[in-house]
Parts: sequence; structure tokens; C-alpha cells
Amino acid sequence: MADADDVRAIALGLPDVVEIESDGFDFRVHGKGFVWSYPERNPGERRRLRTDIAVLFVGDEAEKQALVLGEPDLFFTTPGYDGLPLVMCRLERVDVTRLTELVTDAWDMRSQSKSAGSA
Repeated sequence: MADADDVRAIALGLPDVVEIESDGFDFRVHGKGFVWSYPERNPGERRRLRTDIAVLFVGDEAEKQALVLGEPDLFFTTPGYDGLPLVMCRLERVDVTRLTELVTDAWDMRSQSKSAGSA
């Protein structure tokens, strides 16, 4: 079982990472986000940062769908993320080893394209 502290430790252990001030966590490499707290939005309520859920950059729609369909207990998406290469990961359902792989992969994809726009 992982938590926000694990996300922070993993992300800050990677090169060129900057933590953006947030009520949760928000990490960027070369100005591009690769993992951050899920900003939950419910109708009629203020946005709430969920530090028990990480939003991860996954690179493309195929990878997103593979994760969401293959492990729906761990990964999910919402209509607000349609068309974006991002998935939400339930931290209480992932171990630190797998989380390290996910965060590192997200960082790697974002760090390789220094000139690309940010999500």
C-alpha cells in the first residue's frame, strides 16, 4: 500500500524534478507534469485535491486504455480526462515497487520531450 509520501519520495529521487506548491502533490520535469494529486470535482461542490489518488502521465490513449481496462480496481479515468494520456491510480491499492515503476515511466516519457507542451 502506497501513499502521498511514497509518491513524493519517488518523484523527488528523479533528475530535474520540481515540486509545485500544492495542497497535495504536483511534480514536473522540464515544466511538464508527470504525477499530481487528483483534483476531484463533484457537481455543486468545490474542487478537492485527493492525495490518495495520483494522476499519472501514460503517454498515449492505448496505454491508458490498457491500464484502465486491464486493472480497473487500480486505475480509472473520468470524462474530464477524455482524450488526455492520463490515468488515475488508487494509491491504497498499489505497492511501492509498482508505484515506483509507474512514476518513473511517467517521468521518463515527459523528460524525453523537452520541447513538447505540458498537460
